[in-house]
Amino acid sequence: MSHYSIIHWSSLSSKKTEVLNVSGHVAPCEKHPGSLLEGFTQTQVSTLAVRDNLLIAGGFQGELICKNLDRTGVTFCTRTTYDDNAITNAIEIYDSPSGAVHFMATNNDCGVRDFDMERFQLIKHFSYPWPVNHTSLSPDGKVIIIVGDSPDGMLVDSQTGKTVTHLQGHLDFSFASAWHPNGHIFATGNQDKTCRIWDVRNVSKPVDVLKGNLGAIRSIRFTSDGQFMAMAEPADFVHVYDVKNGFEKEQEIDFFGEISGLSFSPDTDSLFIGVWDRTYGSLFQYNRCRNYSYLDSLL
Repeated sequence: MSHYSIIHWSSLSSKKTEVLNVSGHVAPCEKHPGSLLEGFTQTQVSTLAVRDNLLIAGGFQGELICKNLDRTGVTFCTRTTYDDNAITNAIEIYDSPSGAVHFMATNNDCGVRDFDMERFQLIKHFSYPWPVNHTSLSPDGKVIIIVGDSPDGMLVDSQTGKTVTHLQGHLDFSFASAWHPNGHIFATGNQDKTCRIWDVRNVSKPVDVLKGNLGAIRSIRFTSDGQFMAMAEPADFVHVYDVKNGFEKEQEIDFFGEISGLSFSPDTDSLFIGVWDRTYGSLFQYNRCRNYSYLDSLL
């Protein structure tokens, strides 16, 4: 994001392309049941997700805007809720067991919603006792991590939304979660300045507790091969760990700036860090030699 513009930036050509501008009126150019044909005006984007050719942007008023990157215009618009506390906190795109593309939207109204993008329909709606800040679906699609405005997190059944077990150990509200590709290990990030590592086979206590420097752990990502994990604080610090060596700290990236999020590319070890000053992002190329190169891309 840069102001009201969603930008695609190529690390190969160092060129940028605007893929969606939400500063004005945005309306779907396709007709699907449940889609708001009137669209939205001047959407404040709170989160976004991209996978393959599908982009989904969530807004501060519960808006969801879906766009196929290989087609012009917007495909689908909907509003998850008209609740006063409607912020879309997180979006995750995934393949269902049938192969259909789904996405899961997490909102401040205590709801988690699952949409089928083949039929453009809301399939599931789960509600919890507190605002949900983040969810992560396990690699086998059976279990969801639920964290939010509670010290305790939960593992829930992805089909029913019912609680499988509670995660106890954090001291404050949680904002981040992520599964290791092996489906056994997962991580949660909390305002108590820790990232806790769990093993789904025994969640009575965390396997490890990784500490930040100054602030809450607001974003967590594993590489696609599971070798490394990165976690970000709200400002200044990103920590990279070697998972296979017992979460030994590999690197602490220290730079001046408020961090909006981070992500590993799916097929390389490139780590992208978004910053809130809205002028640049940072791309770190992490390789087996444990060296970093640093690129500023003016957006």
